[in-house]
Amino acid sequence: MDTPIWDFLQKYRQAGARRFHMPGHKGAGPLGCEAWDITEISGADSLYEASGVIAGSEGNAAALFGAGATFYSTGGSSQCVKAMLHLALQNRPAGTPPVILAARNVHKSFVHAAALLDFTPVWLWPEGGTSSLCACPLTAEGLDRALGTMDAPPAAVYVTSPDYLGNTADISALGRVCRRRGVPLLVDGAHGAYLRFLGPSRHPLDLGADLCCDSAHKTLPVLTGGAYLHVSKSAPAAFRAGARAALALFGSTSPSYLVLASLDRCNAELAGGYSLRLAERVRELEALRAGLEDNGWAVCPSDPLRLTLDAAASGLTGTALAELLRKGGVECEYADRAYTVLMATPDNAPEDLARVLAVLGVNRRPPLAAAVLPPARGERVMSLRQALLAPQETVPAEESLGRICGAPTVSCPPAIPIAVSGERIGAQALALFRYCGVERVDVVKERGALLEEG
Repeated sequence: MDTPIWDFLQKYRQAGARRFHMPGHKGAGPLGCEAWDITEISGADSLYEASGVIAGSEGNAAALFGAGATFYSTGGSSQCVKAMLHLALQNRPAGTPPVILAARNVHKSFVHAAALLDFTPVWLWPEGGTSSLCACPLTAEGLDRALGTMDAPPAAVYVTSPDYLGNTADISALGRVCRRRGVPLLVDGAHGAYLRFLGPSRHPLDLGADLCCDSAHKTLPVLTGGAYLHVSKSAPAAFRAGARAALALFGSTSPSYLVLASLDRCNAELAGGYSLRLAERVRELEALRAGLEDNGWAVCPSDPLRLTLDAAASGLTGTALAELLRKGGVECEYADRAYTVLMATPDNAPEDLARVLAVLGVNRRPPLAAAVLPPARGERVMSLRQALLAPQETVPAEESLGRICGAPTVSCPPAIPIAVSGERIGAQALALFRYCGVERVDVVKERGALLEEG
């Protein structure tokens, strides 16, 4: 597969032109990559008006992913999430309110989008309970019931799959419900770009999503910030027509050509032997999971490239298990009180997987008491937009009870809000703050405080 962006950059570097354009480093510098870091010069195309090398590269990506159209982002999936939601709201039926029906384990980019686009989220809560803020298990029946109770159809249904622990939603079943109800299905698939290249594909586009974003950099050989916005072949034509403008609303006018070149080169990797290497690594991870279970470690079900350990069931906190791995030369992706998550790709060597098994060894610890805390159901007393943009103050978490959440206090990872902007912080949120070690919370300033400052 050709690589038009990379080929242009190579030719430009080799031509030795005197650079009287941005960036200021003029193609030279201490990193060694500056020669390929350019701006929108003649022939380089322009990301948000693409008709040349960028458009050609995006067409290659669309063919690889089986998409009706694929658009590049250099601002990660966060930029794509906002663009997806904008497209859904822009094209909702006339006279219907700006509402998105969303699984509660949203990334904070969804919250930021709600403030910027001024829509109301209606939450889908975990069915059957969950032991983690990261997870929000749903069923098609539950989604159908929720849609049936709404006064008007939402602009879209929005789910995250895979989630940070590697749980995947039944996109096929959810998609059938959405099609029957005439509502677009949007999937934050940031952690699942590689799913397209399994045999068979498990990618949301192939299972019924209308719009899907992938963080290419999370699971594919792409520089940080590289992401895709995919439009399915069966999605409304307006989604494809408006996607580039929607991305431009939320992206820099100076996108990184290094990231674009990385996305472009990745196409050639995916069109080559990537699927075979992926299948081999998936088999090796299955063997690693079995070996860990044989050694007494509790391994959770997850998507194929993730290793999620139930640390509490293995007698440790997730953070303690992460530290144990770190001392053995293994750095994990994420750890909290209960879980430790490792993410692998075909670019991990077999020796990397062997190191995990060797470092952890045999485990004979008794399990810790499991803490099951429900997601916090806060009373909405302000619109999300009003709260997030209102004057705020930071208070100790223990003093936040009854206050209105301002900017959601979350770490990244996993960047999933405990309380959402505009909700009154209740006892459930307070318990989760304690459990997650959140010590300070941003809240909306009370009227009295504002008058005193005035």
